[in-house]
Amino acid sequence: MRLSVIIPVFNEAATIGAILAQVVATGLADEIVVVDDGSTDGTRLLLEQLAPTYPAVRLMLQPRNLGKGAAVRAGIESARGDLILIQDADLEYDPRDYPALLKPILEGVADVVFGSRFLGGPRRVAMYWHMVANRLLTFTTNLLYNTILTDMETGYKLFKREALEGITLRSDRFNFEPEITAKLLKSNLRIFEVPISFNPRSYGEGKKIGFRDAVEALWTLVKYRFVD
Repeated sequence: MRLSVIIPVFNEAATIGAILAQVVATGLADEIVVVDDGSTDGTRLLLEQLAPTYPAVRLMLQPRNLGKGAAVRAGIESARGDLILIQDADLEYDPRDYPALLKPILEGVADVVFGSRFLGGPRRVAMYWHMVANRLLTFTTNLLYNTILTDMETGYKLFKREALEGITLRSDRFNFEPEITAKLLKSNLRIFEVPISFNPRSYGEGKKIGFRDAVEALWTLVKYRFVD
């Protein structure tokens, strides 16, 4: 099965070169769809220089900053692979975890795989209150959808293409994560979790998600439990 890796990017000039090199180094990505979401820090220029050096890379340029969810949706719609994996550009997630993510699908036991930051993988010791928020949102997910996830907000989500068929995604911002989780759970697909490593960065290092996004995530979980 062909693997498409979707990389949404917004103002990641410091990390985009490294993450592209790491994804290519896995030797597992048949296609890398990079979606620049209106970067203003030189990321777009770097991508225009880097993309031609990697045969697997296809570069998409959003007309302006529309949000992570909008960038991921554009990448999914453009992807040609049988499997679709979302990869953030900020180096918090390590592409060396791809084999662990792929294993349940390749063994035929899963349709979707979440990489969990809370199943015992190595991680940087930082961002306590973000961990608390993530656990509260995951608890809410489990309560509303009768499941046992450990990490709803993970940025590592891998799908069979057919798992996304019939699912309409609408979220433009970081609420993409709870929306797609809710709709996958309501579709009764086989979802597995595997442990991954995690290297969270601080706000001083460029972290973008914040309190507003946690509130939006909570509302998204409740809303899609009962509609759409």
